[in-house]
Amino acid sequence: MGKDVEELKRRLPLLEYLRQHNWTGHPASRSEFVGLCPLHQETRPSFYVNTRKNVFYCHGCGQGGDLIRFIQLSGGLSFRQSIACIEAQTIASTLPGDESAAVLEHTAVFYQQQLDNSSEAMRYLIRRGLHDPALIRELRIGYAAGGSLRHHLTAQGHSFDLLRQTGLLNPRGYDAFYQRIVFPLSQNGHLVNLYGRSMGAAFAHRFLRGSKGGLYAWEKVRNCPEVILVEGLFDYAALRQAGFHNVACALGTHLNADQFRQLCEGPHTVYLAFDVDANQSGQQAAEQLAHRLGTHGVSTRRVLLPPGHDPNSFFVEGGDARQFHSLLQAAQP
Repeated sequence: MGKDVEELKRRLPLLEYLRQHNWTGHPASRSEFVGLCPLHQETRPSFYVNTRKNVFYCHGCGQGGDLIRFIQLSGGLSFRQSIACIEAQTIASTLPGDESAAVLEHTAVFYQQQLDNSSEAMRYLIRRGLHDPALIRELRIGYAAGGSLRHHLTAQGHSFDLLRQTGLLNPRGYDAFYQRIVFPLSQNGHLVNLYGRSMGAAFAHRFLRGSKGGLYAWEKVRNCPEVILVEGLFDYAALRQAGFHNVACALGTHLNADQFRQLCEGPHTVYLAFDVDANQSGQQAAEQLAHRLGTHGVSTRRVLLPPGHDPNSFFVEGGDARQFHSLLQAAQP
């Protein structure tokens, strides 16, 4: 395990990772760079990256460590979740584009069929406030019941090795998305990944290995003068169902380089409707993102949902479109 971890960190140096996430550092010595800390708000640079040791230390907040520790702190992740995050970013796909796209497409169609046959999964969607059949079809939401994906895809002509390479099957050959609601992720009209949302606490939410692509639904909103950005796909679905069509989803609180670039493309006002959770991670991420976007000339507003709520729970617990409009009007710069 130790050797594997060191190899991962070697393949993705800390400075390279930070630059991919739009951190700007200036040389402080032959092997050190310094810039504003991405872990807390500050005006004087105190965040140092030592490229020889591949570690960081912030003199402002006192946090330090390697790439894994940084991802743990910035994303609120466990050690193993941070390892998975690095693996996903460093695995270069070895599959031909057409073959990879075809297996993802066949998988997405299969999961849609599974959803139609699962009353349990449909009840879960209703509990999460998603009840519009037309929207469910538009978003191509599916359900991974588990147990039959391998047989279905091999019958379609896909090899077992291909299914393992894509991550659709776990090392034992079983469906990696077992008992999860599945959202296909597209970019430029092509499927690039799948996201599995666990229906209970027993399984973690997960993406397939590789890139999650850009902002979810960006192609639909890229020319809108105002864009509502949310963390999660159920947040996105709830707002779409309530009649808001200028919505995009970051698929988490921390944007990759492509997602950040997309927000900087045009003269948008970005409304950040992130979670208002007890540990304040959603709002802290919104503040940091607002600051970063502001330095690139993008206007932002932070939508202050009631404590303990995200956009999805806001509507599930009785909120309506008029009330959410009021929250947008009261959003803070």
